Amino acid sequence: MIKGNGPVNFMDKINPPYYKKSIEVTDFIIEYDMNFLEGNIIKYVTRYKNKNGIEDLEKAKWYLEKLIQCTKNSKKE
Repeated sequence: MIKGNGPVNFMDKINPPYYKKSIEVTDFIIEYDMNFLEGNIIKYVTRYKNKNGIEDLEKAKWYLEKLIQCTKNSKKE
């Protein structure tokens, strides 16, 4: 694939540098057996400084509010 000034590795698009610190975000999510909502909260909070800023924080907030709602609903049953 060619993008911008040079070739872009397919894996770089799937796992960009902002997900690769001392532990990869995906590995953290798996290690802590997180569900979809929890994993997305972690993903968006982790990348917001390097990718979409406030937009990613708003997405994390949306998933957190959904998780809170689902958790409250499951305790009612």
